Amino acid sequence: MSVRILARAFLSVAHYLGGPGAARPGAVRRRRNTRQYAGSSQRAIKKRSVASRLARAGLLVPLLAAVTALAQPYPSKLIKLIVPVAAGGQTDVMARAFAQRLAGPLGQTVIVETRPGAHAAIGAEFVAKSPPDGHTLLFSAASTIVINPFLYANLPYDPVRDFVPVAMCCSQAMAVIVNPVLGVNSLRDLVTLARTKPGALSYGSMGSGSTGHLYMEMFKQQAGIDVLHVPYKGSSPAVLDLVGGQISIMVLTPGTVPGQLRSGKLRALAIGSTQRSVAFPELPTSAEAGFAGFQALEWFGLFAPTGTPRETIARLNTEMTRILGSKEFHEEWLNKNGFETPASNTPEQFAAFIQAEMQRFRPLVKSTGAKAD
Repeated sequence: MSVRILARAFLSVAHYLGGPGAARPGAVRRRRNTRQYAGSSQRAIKKRSVASRLARAGLLVPLLAAVTALAQPYPSKLIKLIVPVAAGGQTDVMARAFAQRLAGPLGQTVIVETRPGAHAAIGAEFVAKSPPDGHTLLFSAASTIVINPFLYANLPYDPVRDFVPVAMCCSQAMAVIVNPVLGVNSLRDLVTLARTKPGALSYGSMGSGSTGHLYMEMFKQQAGIDVLHVPYKGSSPAVLDLVGGQISIMVLTPGTVPGQLRSGKLRALAIGSTQRSVAFPELPTSAEAGFAGFQALEWFGLFAPTGTPRETIARLNTEMTRILGSKEFHEEWLNKNGFETPASNTPEQFAAFIQAEMQRFRPLVKSTGAKAD
């Protein structure tokens, strides 16, 4: 967008405000008689009325912010990546890895700020209501965008209306993991056992409505088995009970329990992906295990407030794609942690992926009756 068009847009908004400096270039006239003055007053009232309607509709401030942002080179100040969950977790650590690599090319400091609470709603709402100038962004896991809308009736943000997808950062296949005492070595073994003991086996998750809960319910539906759900307050206590034998099954990312898997305390049966994991190549895919329809991915993405200029979105997407294509980033971070990168990653492709994910989770949440803890 040219500077001339930006200037005209800004002057048009300012003109409707009727404030100082709002007159159009070349439009300064002397009011030579009463009729001219009266006509001018009526026009001023009309302009203020338009500004008032814009303000009541909540459009005036975002419009001015967007025009002002467009008129400045991006980025023009510090950039914040808002993580809507507690510090120290996987999302936070990943956000810091990207922030470190974004700072140099963008020429500005990029920091990570955690704003946990209300199942990620506090941080997401903060970004949704931030100026759409590309300096406050949301770095989030899938659940904030494609699951929470179906779990909570009164979310303070709308993932479709309030955010623009910038780029998918990476994804990690989740696996069906069991306690070895169960005596099963494959998904088919597990299904056979569960069918002989309907309702006798139990699986844990980090909470009702979590990805581990919903993906296990998806597998139950596809396999036609009855397994009891035991929700926990977080993954750590659930994993402890899985190792201890209080529960028999979990669906979680293998990178969460690499030590337990390698020591034999836990056993992964298959991953919910179309390709084998770089970090755990010994694990068969769900298709190889006989359940091609079971796809379980934990993914992460970068989002900007709606109204952020397209040029800014494109710049951020370019830099994210550059990082994801870096051999150093793959070797030093992604491969070690079992993450995969998307084959194609434009904002439009990411938006289409999100829509497909929402269509997948909407009926699943409804059919399971999942309720937020």
